[in-house]
Amino acid sequence: MPDTERARGPWVVGLDEVDETRVALVGGKGAHLGALSRIAGVEVPPGFCVTTAAFRTIVAPSLDDLLDRLSRVAPDDREAVRTLSAEVRRAVEEVPVPDDLAAAVTRSLAGLGADTACAVRSSATAEDLPTASFAGQQDTYLNVVGPEEVLRHIGRCWASLFTERAVAYRQRRGIDHRAVDMAVVVQRMVFPQAAGVLFTADPVTSDRRTTSVEATLGLGEALVSGLVTPDVHTVRDGAVVTRAVGTKKVVVTASPGGGTQERAVDPALQDRPVLTDAQVVALAELGRRIEAHVGSPQDVEWCLVDGRFAIVQSRPITTLFPVPETTDDENHVYLSVGHQQMMTDPMTPLGLSFWQMTTPAPMAEAGGRLFVDVTQRLASPAARDGLVEAVGRSDPLTGDALRTLLARDGFLRPLPDAPTPAPLPGSGTPEPPETDPAIVTGLIEQNRESVAAAERAIAGQSGEALLDVVETDLQELRRILFDPRSAQVFLSAMEAAWWLNDRLHEWLGERNAADVLTQSVPHNVTSEMGLALLDVADAIRPHPEVVALLEHVEDDDFLDELAVLPGGQEARDALEGWLDEYGARCVGEIDITRPRWSERPSALVPVILGHVRNAEPGAAARRFEQGLEEAGAKEQDVLERLRALPGGAEKAEETQRMIDRVRTFIGYREYPKFGMVRRYAVYRRALVDEAERLVRAGVLRAVEDVHFLRFSELRDVVRTGHVDEGLLARRREAFRSYAALTPPRVLTSDGEVLTGSYRRDDAPPGALVGLPVSAGVVEGRARVVLDMAQADLGPGDILVTAFTDPSWTPLFVTIAGLVTEVGGLMTHGAVIAREYGLPAVVGVVDATRILVDGQRIRVHGTDGYVEVLA
Repeated sequence: MPDTERARGPWVVGLDEVDETRVALVGGKGAHLGALSRIAGVEVPPGFCVTTAAFRTIVAPSLDDLLDRLSRVAPDDREAVRTLSAEVRRAVEEVPVPDDLAAAVTRSLAGLGADTACAVRSSATAEDLPTASFAGQQDTYLNVVGPEEVLRHIGRCWASLFTERAVAYRQRRGIDHRAVDMAVVVQRMVFPQAAGVLFTADPVTSDRRTTSVEATLGLGEALVSGLVTPDVHTVRDGAVVTRAVGTKKVVVTASPGGGTQERAVDPALQDRPVLTDAQVVALAELGRRIEAHVGSPQDVEWCLVDGRFAIVQSRPITTLFPVPETTDDENHVYLSVGHQQMMTDPMTPLGLSFWQMTTPAPMAEAGGRLFVDVTQRLASPAARDGLVEAVGRSDPLTGDALRTLLARDGFLRPLPDAPTPAPLPGSGTPEPPETDPAIVTGLIEQNRESVAAAERAIAGQSGEALLDVVETDLQELRRILFDPRSAQVFLSAMEAAWWLNDRLHEWLGERNAADVLTQSVPHNVTSEMGLALLDVADAIRPHPEVVALLEHVEDDDFLDELAVLPGGQEARDALEGWLDEYGARCVGEIDITRPRWSERPSALVPVILGHVRNAEPGAAARRFEQGLEEAGAKEQDVLERLRALPGGAEKAEETQRMIDRVRTFIGYREYPKFGMVRRYAVYRRALVDEAERLVRAGVLRAVEDVHFLRFSELRDVVRTGHVDEGLLARRREAFRSYAALTPPRVLTSDGEVLTGSYRRDDAPPGALVGLPVSAGVVEGRARVVLDMAQADLGPGDILVTAFTDPSWTPLFVTIAGLVTEVGGLMTHGAVIAREYGLPAVVGVVDATRILVDGQRIRVHGTDGYVEVLA
């Protein structure tokens, strides 16, 4: 906000004078209360606000040195945060209140009634926002009586801007302490018979059509403080659909001399509902009225006073995942694209638009992620079973979530006469091609030639001409990426792997036999990439000065420094050769706005140093040969055992055909995406150059501004030489808020999030259940890693992370096992784990939160569960 607005303005204003547009003056809580008081039928206790102008004039000037020190404290240094925030609070509470402010507050209190008890509430400018509620971060004081006490508690509210929890909250979200001001709301105190909260969307399922009402006796502080178990009601379509009556042994009430007190509840009332059904429905309707006015789901605090409801606070529910926009009133079902692509982080608008232009399937946006609308497929009997089976085979949690929806009567309107929709990629069963290695080499060569042609076409282009060439070339990318011959190859390999697992289990009792049979297959560009980085480490390891330089790399200019060191040129050549082949990749590579390894080679340095320390020379070749030997031994073993069975010759012959097919074709499973990523890198280099041109022309302030424009909007900016700065700011803020959200596997148009369950009883008590994707059992130290660049892995460690896209493959050559929260049988991490022979379990819900870094765990890659050993 402008400094002039922050520093100026009246020191005291009435609640009836403000609305949502005055957050800068009265903070989030004050602005929302003022707006609520204007809604017909909504009662808000009268009051006034001590504005941010008072805070900035009276308090802020004395804090400069302390806030400088606070801003330099690391967020994870909890002791320093605790000590320094306490020092800031003391300084704030010691600031004297000027006479003119004291007089203004006293006059306003007189307007509420002589000796009226008041509620004094903190109202920060970064509070109750659509993207960050700051719930519970600042303080509220109830039943404050008399001007002197009100003024003292205004000071305490100012100080609460710097509670340890509030400081840590801002630090985690990158919010400057100076960018937040504090106002204080003073309201006439109400003394309710009951109080509580209502959520206009179900806080458990996120269903926007369901309201949840929590109620307790007396003041709501008993509920907020966790002193009681409240009554919980859910309301849908104007009726109470569930109710649970809590036991309320304690009630919080106003003390005669000010403040609050706890007292015991009459045993006859402890298990009696606080509200009638009619009152619950009336509250739900009140919540809907507030939600409609504000425009987003709300968390509303209410009080019941003499049979009427008073609203004392309403804030956005910031934890709900957004819902894709629809053009009709039908129920819709969406599947997460990020869970299929192993990139569940939010994407920028430019990244989203490129992915939408790349894929032929229409995709909806929500929360910075993409979703496929599968409503018609689920409503069509001809398509439903095939979709659920294909999805469930890959990810049982998604399949179970879909079955849960389909079991609900009337959720989807059946379409018996509708034509069968086109199948989703991967849900069909194409005719297998002849098992010929030349098919794979031909497809790879065609892909490489196509990328080279794109690079030639784009070279030297700029302005609208560049965007025209990119848009045209995207059609060629789609043709290559979704070439039926290409799909025929890798889908037939996947079918062969499933056939082998099913038949060999049936005939021999072998579980997941294809996991070993697919080790060290040819043409797997992702596994080759991981092994090739071991060769880079071999080129670096003999040169101590090169290793020493790498241990202190802080930027991406280190390649220039290598050449002057003994052995440095050899090391540089090896790394640059690797980057020439694989440098188009990066973490989150399906987002074109992510910097590639060729731009940020420093991101690879920790991995390379790990290989230097932990691997022996020649490890890449030995590892590949070991996989070949294990696959060959498994092949001979199962064929010999099959031949000994009745009808064994035919079984062995058919199994041999499937083994040949899967080993010939499964490696190609990784190549189409690799070709797409290499093409994206070509586009990205050209778009960065264009953004730099726009910055030089004064159209953009920074190169990264283009990330927050869709491709069509970028074209408009290039054509007009003008950009909407407000749009960019709004999208940056939204993107930051999306990063805190966890995308669901399955989402409905009501906002309901469905996670599904494994419905298994074959795991030991306490084990974490997941999907087995790579056979074997391994014990080791759990290393919980959320950022590949921060990985510190040793031999025998088990990598535990949220998801792995192909960029994580270089870590796989070090670890002994893999556990992820997201994944399926044929996602990239699973394919590479099998290729490297790593026991792996994916789809383990909340694995990174439940498992602790350093714990000893056992991964059952054959049976699909993880045990904590110590």
